[in-house]
Amino acid sequence: MPLGRGFKAEAERIIEDIRDDLGVAADQQIDPLRLAEHLGIEVRRADELVDVRALRELESLHPGAFSACTFKPKPGRTVIVYNSLSSIARRNSDLSHELAHIILRHELSRLERLGELSYFVCDASQEEEAAWLSGCLLLPRKLLLADLRRGLTASDIARRRHVSESMVTYRINVTGATRQVGSFTRRLAKTRAARDTRRKLQASG
Repeated sequence: MPLGRGFKAEAERIIEDIRDDLGVAADQQIDPLRLAEHLGIEVRRADELVDVRALRELESLHPGAFSACTFKPKPGRTVIVYNSLSSIARRNSDLSHELAHIILRHELSRLERLGELSYFVCDASQEEEAAWLSGCLLLPRKLLLADLRRGLTASDIARRRHVSESMVTYRINVTGATRQVGSFTRRLAKTRAARDTRRKLQASG
């Protein structure tokens, strides 16, 4: 489902406001745990609420069935619960996705369950918006440009930024970072060539 008109620009404005609040530079990653703390949101491991054996059984039956969810047990209290079996990369992605829903003030519309706990999830269009905003949180365009200009591959960036390689590849593609880096590299090469030519002419003169 395509994002609504103007949403990407609005997402960039939201990210800039968050950066200003946290004092994070434009080419740096926003730590989801730090952002949650800043927003007054509790973050809990799923194995604090249900038996870890149940999580393992669910994962074996349906890998990736549970990633993270958000509860509002009472007014003024919001809790994000994430799958404690997940890798750091998956945890960062899942937390950022849940935080994106909260930041965008999405309404929960569909009931699901985790063991004895019930929770609501959002509709498809809101999931798309949260996916986009969470990508902006973890891998902002300027960060990707800086890493690509260092000569890092998607795999290198994934390890460096603690995200999945598939997320890095997706963000590189949708932000056009590779094209911009290619243009920058070509301009740099021309500038260096022109400088070298001037030096040779000066030396020969």
